[in-house]
Amino acid sequence: MTTALITHADGLEHRTPEGHPERVARLEHVLHALAGLDLKRESAPEAGDDLLRLCHPQRYIDRIVAAEPAEGIHQLDADTWMSPGSVRAARRAAGGAALAVDLVLDGAVGNAFCATRPPGHHAERETPMGFCLFGTAALAAKHALERGLDRVAVVDFDVHHGNGTQDLLWDEARALFIGSHQMPLWPGTGSAEERGAHDNVVNMPLPPDSGGAEMRAAWSAAFDRLRAFRPELIVISAGFDAHADDPLAQLNWQVEDFVWVTRGLCDVAADICGGKVVSTLEGGYDLSALSASAKAHVETLMEASA
Repeated sequence: MTTALITHADGLEHRTPEGHPERVARLEHVLHALAGLDLKRESAPEAGDDLLRLCHPQRYIDRIVAAEPAEGIHQLDADTWMSPGSVRAARRAAGGAALAVDLVLDGAVGNAFCATRPPGHHAERETPMGFCLFGTAALAAKHALERGLDRVAVVDFDVHHGNGTQDLLWDEARALFIGSHQMPLWPGTGSAEERGAHDNVVNMPLPPDSGGAEMRAAWSAAFDRLRAFRPELIVISAGFDAHADDPLAQLNWQVEDFVWVTRGLCDVAADICGGKVVSTLEGGYDLSALSASAKAHVETLMEASA
C-alpha cells in the first residue's frame, strides 16, 4: 500500500494580511518538503454544501460564502481573514479530507495526508475563528460515519486546543476526540473537565515550556483510550506548532516528537483498524520547523503503509 498526498493550488489563493502567521508560504514550504517523496498525488475536490452541512448549518455556509470579498481582504475576527478564493480553498480542504477518507476506506491507499489550507480545527458550528472557516477534521469524521462506519476517532496534537472539532463532535457518540495542547494558551478551552456529551472528549493540557517527555506520557495514555474505543478510522489534526521554534506558543517539541506520536498512532491503527489513518494539516508557523516536521510526519505515514 502507499500513502496519498491530497492538495490543490487553490490553497495558495487564500490570502491574509502581510505579517499574518497563517500565510501562503506555509503551504508552499510543506509542498516543497514533500516534493521528492513517492506519494500517490491526488487533487483535492471542492466540498459541496451537502458535505459541509454534516457539521455546519446552511445559514452559516451561506454567511461564509457571502463574506468573501470581490477584491482585497476581509476581516472576520481579530485573527481570521478572507480574500477572493478563500471559500474555494476552504471547500477544497474539506473536500480533500473527504477524498482521503474515501481512498483509505476503499483500500486504494493505506493512509493519506492532506496538505491544504486554511486549517479547520478552530471552526465551530456557526463561528469562524483561529484562521479557520470549516471544520475539516470533524467533517472527515462525519463523512466516514455517513459511509457506514460505527466508530471514528479524531486526534489532535496542534499546540492550540481544537475547540472547533470538540464543538462539532461534542454530542456525537460515534466519535472520540482526543487532543493535546498547551494550557494556558488561546483559545482558552480544553480543560480535562471538558469531556463531551457521551464521555467522548479527552483533553490533555500541557504546561508551557514542557517538551517531549510530558507529551509522550500524555499520548501513551491516549493510545490506551484509543484501543479501548476501537475506531474503524483515525483522523489526525496534524498541527506542528508545538515545535520549540514556533513563534505562537511555548512547547518544546522536536521533529522526533512528531515522529514518535505519528508512529504511535499508526501502530494503534495497525492493531485495531487495518492501519486506516487520514491526516490533515493544521498549524505550524515557523516555516523551517513546519516543513521539517510535516515531512517527518508523512515519511512516518509512508513507513506505516509500506
